[in-house]
Amino acid sequence: MIGLLRHQSALALTALLVAPLLGIGCAASDPTIVPPGTPEPDRFLFERGTAFLEDEDWRPARNVFRRLVDAYPQSQFRFDAKLALGDAILGQGGAAAQVEAVNEYDEFLRFFPTHPRAGYAQFQIAMAHHAQMLGPDRDQTWSRSAAEAFLLFFELYPDSDLSEEARGRYREVRNRLSEADFQVGEFYFSQRWYPGAIQRMRAVLAQDPEYPRRDGVYYVLAEALIVIGRGPEALPYFERLVNEFETSEYLELARMRIEELRGDGS
Repeated sequence: MIGLLRHQSALALTALLVAPLLGIGCAASDPTIVPPGTPEPDRFLFERGTAFLEDEDWRPARNVFRRLVDAYPQSQFRFDAKLALGDAILGQGGAAAQVEAVNEYDEFLRFFPTHPRAGYAQFQIAMAHHAQMLGPDRDQTWSRSAAEAFLLFFELYPDSDLSEEARGRYREVRNRLSEADFQVGEFYFSQRWYPGAIQRMRAVLAQDPEYPRRDGVYYVLAEALIVIGRGPEALPYFERLVNEFETSEYLELARMRIEELRGDGS
């Protein structure tokens, strides 16, 4: 009888010693598990998810923040966790992740439109679209979506700390859209469809007067106008090219055209 009691005691002690180890093993394999007795489980999850996020360990970060958002809706960390969830998804990359991340940020804005970090959510929506932009010779749907998202950011959050970065990113988007239109205009010109070239080039100047490569826009537009017999309309574009650009592959050609048009009394 005494031997049996000793055996049972040994088993009980073993169970007590093994249980925490099992818990540690589960926690190691599943980062969303909170150790028993943790006083602030939501804080524990937030700090764990943040560590994963800082290490760019996207999947466990995503899982931990999802657990926090779903299991602790009243947590003081729910706002930052919701945004961090979007960041973790966005970090995974790929079109599907971009769409899912945008949904998370959109949901944040719907539920917490006046939160101090709402501007960040809108900025990240724009950046998600920005990340999917294609080259200027391909479809520009993502670029247009990014432009719209950045413009909404500027409208709603003009004093955001992210404004300077947003302006730089928006410039990248506008460059992509303008370059796409410029290439189409050049193609129309090469195919001798001059009205199409003129329309495209004028659209670039109207929509993006700060486009860095507008010297090419001025030149192709002016040349197309000359071909269809509208030289007087072409002259101002050649003059703008010469006045605005100290260096350009079109500079000497533009100067020659100016002399010709002025010599004709146009």
